[in-house]
Amino acid sequence: MPWQDTGTGALAGLRVLDLSRVLGGPYCTQILGDHGADVIKAEPPTGDETRGWGPPFEGDTAWYFRGVNRNKRGIVLDLAGDAGRELAHALLADADVLIENFKPGTLEKWGLGWDVLSERYPQLVHCRVSGFGADGPLGGMPGYDACAQAMCGLMSVNGEPTNEATRVGLPVVDMVTGLNAAIGILLALQERGRSGRGQFIDITLYDCALSLLHPHAANFFGNGKIPRRTGNAHPNIAPYETVQAADAPVFLAVGNDRQFRTLAQVLEAPALADDPRYASNADRLAHRDALHASLAELLGRHQAGDIAQRLLRAGVPAAPVFTVDAALAQPHTVHRGMVLEGENYRAVASPIKLSRTPASLRRLPPALDADGAAVRGTLAERAN
Repeated sequence: MPWQDTGTGALAGLRVLDLSRVLGGPYCTQILGDHGADVIKAEPPTGDETRGWGPPFEGDTAWYFRGVNRNKRGIVLDLAGDAGRELAHALLADADVLIENFKPGTLEKWGLGWDVLSERYPQLVHCRVSGFGADGPLGGMPGYDACAQAMCGLMSVNGEPTNEATRVGLPVVDMVTGLNAAIGILLALQERGRSGRGQFIDITLYDCALSLLHPHAANFFGNGKIPRRTGNAHPNIAPYETVQAADAPVFLAVGNDRQFRTLAQVLEAPALADDPRYASNADRLAHRDALHASLAELLGRHQAGDIAQRLLRAGVPAAPVFTVDAALAQPHTVHRGMVLEGENYRAVASPIKLSRTPASLRRLPPALDADGAAVRGTLAERAN
């Protein structure tokens, strides 16, 4: 997807003050910014710490930061001082949304808690992203993605049965927290259209991590058995796992009996479909080891990319296991416009495709305080 500015984003006219750092909050506000919101990213004088989370770097800014902070104006805001708090109020006077991830109690200490803001700015939607929330046994404790994965059961079901529990290889809790924050903000804005009032949104990594436990939590509620690690194999479906082809692994995601019979047909193994051990998903689960061995022997006669394409075209979900570089270079990735490019910038594009008001790339990730003078100048003119 090339550099573009349609000027017709779905959230055009929405004003967002982003006081968040690291990932969950910034990922949320990038979603809003991609779709037209005017996002002001306010950083402490030392900057968002992810500016230093490299290499790789572009100048003195890590690509980690650049990956979740496009379509934002950048300013420095020191809330520990009176001048910074006065500037925050000037920005909030014109804002629809405030998002922050300070430790609960910090904004209250500075006189910027929801109790104050809701009175002064009754239409403001205030979203707080935190580890555990403000109260409860863990209230106010700091939260981190990997710790949430560990504490909320995600690690316990990730990895091979014979190996230790493993962190998911990307910050899935932080990113899902950002997604839920964006959903919560849009819900609150929708309700504000009826009531004329803003509200407080409480989003925690802890809650969001627990929300990811499907189907493991559902299975536990149903049978009382503690879910275990099954590697790439699905706990409820077979075959739904990685199987080695002649040159590389292929992931099979066979979700019903019709797909299984088609799989057998494409692999020219009719006996597989007629085997009573594999007549239903429950039967296949009960005999998954024998089924895996048979599929490995059959797939071993084929190249991974070729057989995956043949299966997919026949209606059987299947895919070769690509590395990140291969996934980003896939023709379908290009066709879907999922790589943004512009002025020494490359990033994954918005996956949300709106027909009339598409996402756009309007601003590159800002340097520290890149827009500070312009924003302060605008506020000064307004005050006069």
